Amino acid sequence: MIKRSFDVVFSLLGLLILSPILLLISILIKLGSKGPVLFIQKRVGKNNKDFNIYKFRTMYLASEDKGLLTLGNHDTRITKVGYYLRLYKIDEFPQLVNILIGDMSFVGPRPELRHYVSFYKKEDYDVFSVRPGITGLASLKYRNEVELLKSADDPETYFINTIIPDKIKYNKEYIKNQSFWLDIKLIFMTLRQVFKI
Repeated sequence: MIKRSFDVVFSLLGLLILSPILLLISILIKLGSKGPVLFIQKRVGKNNKDFNIYKFRTMYLASEDKGLLTLGNHDTRITKVGYYLRLYKIDEFPQLVNILIGDMSFVGPRPELRHYVSFYKKEDYDVFSVRPGITGLASLKYRNEVELLKSADDPETYFINTIIPDKIKYNKEYIKNQSFWLDIKLIFMTLRQVFKI
């Protein structure tokens, strides 16, 4: 109850306080490239159920047709505005809506695409016992995931065979030790990592 109350209060406050900035970002996205402001994608959430995740669009239209994984911070599919939105995790701001309506939490396992969930083992489904989050132990470790994928000989295989199992290990560790104070610690660690403070 404490975790959910925290999520509701601070996601609502965030949306209210950031509303002028969110509007400005929306304008910059529209001026920078053709397409919608938001990127909406199906992800797998709590109880292994699909939901729509909201992000600011950082890529040109039809970029998913060229692959599901982002390869490096300078992937040619990323728009000029999108580069900075990704760099400072600003593209995640619309997920405050996901948190407010209960699809996500501030802290938890990052929600994965159904395509990649199909590679999970049965015992890995424990990660669906909690709401997915914007940040978490695995997210902090793999802050530079796109650069790791870029340097891999076969990014898809590396993601499936190496990154996914390791993320699951960290997500299970979080679930085993989760607490309100651990969530606060991970939020501050994320802010320090993003803004290098």
